[in-house]
Amino acid sequence: MAEQYWVGDFYIDLTRNQITQKMESKTIPPKALAVLTCLAKNANKVVSHDELLSEVWPDTVVTPNTLQRSIAQLRKALGEDSQSYIKTHAKQGYSLEVEVRWQDNIDANALISQEQSTSIEPVPSPTESSSGETLEEKTISLPFLLFVITSFVVLGYIGLSSFTKSTSPKLSISELRSLTATDNKEFAGIYSPDGEYIIFSRYSEKTCLHSNIWAKNIETQKETQLTDNMGVYGNHSFSKDGKRLVFIETKNCENPVVQKECYTLNTLDFEKALSTPQSPSVLMECKNSRIRNPAWLNNDDIAYAQNTSNRWKLASYSIAENKSSVIHSIEEGSVIDYDYSRADDIIALTSVHADGQNYIEIVTPDGQLLSSYPIQYPAEISNQRNIFPNFTPISDHLIFSTGRQLFTLSYEGQINNISLPLDEPMGSPIFHPDGSRMLAIKGNWDADIAKISLSHITSDLVDLTWFNNNKESIVIERSTVEENNAQYQPNGELIAFKSDRTGDDQVWITSDDGVRQLSHFPIDTYIWGLDWAADGQSLLVNVNNTLVQVNLDSSEKIFSFNHRVNQLFQWDSINNTALVTARIKGVLTFGELDLTTSKFKVINNKTVKWAKKSEDGRIIYTDSMDKFWQPGPAEDQMIAVLEKQGSDKRFIIKNNVIYGVNETFQLWSYDLKSDEFNELGKVPSTIDYITDINESDVIFTIRITAKKEVIELILKD
Repeated sequence: MAEQYWVGDFYIDLTRNQITQKMESKTIPPKALAVLTCLAKNANKVVSHDELLSEVWPDTVVTPNTLQRSIAQLRKALGEDSQSYIKTHAKQGYSLEVEVRWQDNIDANALISQEQSTSIEPVPSPTESSSGETLEEKTISLPFLLFVITSFVVLGYIGLSSFTKSTSPKLSISELRSLTATDNKEFAGIYSPDGEYIIFSRYSEKTCLHSNIWAKNIETQKETQLTDNMGVYGNHSFSKDGKRLVFIETKNCENPVVQKECYTLNTLDFEKALSTPQSPSVLMECKNSRIRNPAWLNNDDIAYAQNTSNRWKLASYSIAENKSSVIHSIEEGSVIDYDYSRADDIIALTSVHADGQNYIEIVTPDGQLLSSYPIQYPAEISNQRNIFPNFTPISDHLIFSTGRQLFTLSYEGQINNISLPLDEPMGSPIFHPDGSRMLAIKGNWDADIAKISLSHITSDLVDLTWFNNNKESIVIERSTVEENNAQYQPNGELIAFKSDRTGDDQVWITSDDGVRQLSHFPIDTYIWGLDWAADGQSLLVNVNNTLVQVNLDSSEKIFSFNHRVNQLFQWDSINNTALVTARIKGVLTFGELDLTTSKFKVINNKTVKWAKKSEDGRIIYTDSMDKFWQPGPAEDQMIAVLEKQGSDKRFIIKNNVIYGVNETFQLWSYDLKSDEFNELGKVPSTIDYITDINESDVIFTIRITAKKEVIELILKD
């Protein structure tokens, strides 16, 4: 079949995904053109819905709504105010009611037979003109010759443009500028519906956790605090009329049952808050599940992501009826992220399915699945990486960031690089209502590695004056970005740690001889866990959800596993097993992976925050309540003496002794063999994690600050 053809006076070029009329070309989604081509092959005949779906979307789960959307795109491109070209046949299908001419059959004689006009009307039979004369009898006049020349010029222009234009949409960025370049830390930025304000949260300098919500007038640069009290606020979304904000606040549960944190869905009167800071109003509260990322829909319901049983789904809350319902869930999978287009009233979401692949899916607010495609990852992005996209003004395309790179993602799963490498990580941009610019959060966390002598942690309160006076000497590795996961080399003098001081997460080694970069992972790498081999000659690293062994000579070995590894807790290099959480059929599952056979032994499907294995083979883990557990013969057993000792500071095990930090920043130890519990002393409140210990020192990650700011990316005209 030819890849170019005519539908009436429209020239269709399948190689470029374009429809051209009178020198004006429009780029059309490939699937929509495939629908048109199927109709063209059966011109003036009814093609059933099933035939079109099987022809255009083979082996893909889509609904008739997807087909209807493609038909609407075609009618818009063909400039139809009615169904003059594409006719709908109720409960049957569609037909293309116009003359179709394939490029292989278009020649000079066919062109000469056209009407004497600048537009191409349906062609009469090859041997008869519109007046009934045969071509042999018809006199070829000057206007006809001019028309022939013009037609070939059009075809030449189209052919030339196929070499100079790409079928993929392009975004070109001319400028990047800061909007909140202050000493404060900002995140969760959005535009107001009228484009006059940006809304963002501003961290507390003290905790980098609590914040207030602020507004900034883009024209006057005036900043206004909207909330009257600090809270742990998440992303924001405006109501359709721009008068109200919705966001989620995280609080400690008063009477926790299955989780320590409760989540409230809050609203704020934006217009009133511009005059005087307001207290949020609570719409609903979740005590037994997690919720995030609310989006105010056109129908006045509020969409949000909800986690139950370690699986994310998309739900909505009806303000009018005060009840929630499920918009979209995946039976053997999990929703990753979503965005809502108010203009098109559709939701785009990324998800992981039972086959382990990431998908891009388009659904309506009432839950109709319009399309579902596996994401086609390019070489520069790990195929295990989660994608967090947002809508763009470009038809059928989204935008997302991997950190220092921007990409577009089509509704059909195709990814294209925008080619804008950044000096610092950036979140996925959000477009201004006029489509001329984008808003994003740029920056990173700053954390250092500190080594504190156990001799200074011997009383109920560590000497904080001593700590502050000796901070420089106890910090063993620092930069302006995050250092973390520091661990002593077994039987050696090295300390391995993770750092993104080069712009990407890498494994580094430090000793008295200095510091050096051990790994050389690609751009936008992220690391979730590392652990030494027993012989101290290599490390196992969770790189972009894949386990990689990195040797001291920087050589690497990748371990094959069909599922993405979410967190690496520990490596038993002697038995070549790893204690991990992995995403199995969408569910985050805790288990032990045999690196030799790739077999995965499930331990449980609970929410496991941290885990380690003792030297005598006991697996210890903490749950969402920060309680300590160990698997038993019939059921898991809670370690009662540690019931109130858990926190988000993690824990370590050395010589069958657990070391941890509780919520009052008390360092403690618990001997698994003797059941002896000891409080060792108070540690500074700036500690994020305890990462290792030896006979004389304990290593912590110390939080310094968060360097986050709202930026704007201006598109070229």
